[in-house]
Amino acid sequence: MWKRDESVKPPSAPAPTPAAPVAPPQQATAPAAPQPETRRIERDMVNIGKSVIIKGELAGSEDLTIEGNVEGKIELKDHVLTIGPNGKIKAQVFAKSVIVLGEVNGNVTASEKVDIRDGGSVDGDIISPRVAIAEGAHFRGSVDMQRKGGQPATGQGPQQAQGQQKPQGQQQQPQPQAAAR
Repeated sequence: MWKRDESVKPPSAPAPTPAAPVAPPQQATAPAAPQPETRRIERDMVNIGKSVIIKGELAGSEDLTIEGNVEGKIELKDHVLTIGPNGKIKAQVFAKSVIVLGEVNGNVTASEKVDIRDGGSVDGDIISPRVAIAEGAHFRGSVDMQRKGGQPATGQGPQQAQGQQKPQGQQQQPQPQAAAR
């Protein structure tokens, strides 16, 4: 048995060397910090599966992807709502940004952008400062492109366009107006 104790003693001599491997785990701890941040980003996204049916009001403070059915009202004022290819929505939608790959029946209001992608469908009115409708998408309704101040972007645009159309007929007047500006 003395031989075993002696064999144990040499590993105790290398015991200071395991202290050296302690430093690499500290280095591993530094990369571990970004991983929780990545996990936090994943936690800020919620998915509603295609077998889920929700009836009523849906509100949240995270980005949301819907693959199932929702009827009622969806409110994600400061976040992105994605309607997946299997998603079917019969609701009034309020979000920062809305991406439609599935079907939406109801009005969509976004503070930043509404994006109807190929295969996506919206039957309802859209209110958003930016709207993108891909080729192959379906849209039936009206579009009101409001600015962040709540004033329609088209409210002053047509007035300016009309004012510019009249001088375009008279080419001499736009030059003095340009000089006055």
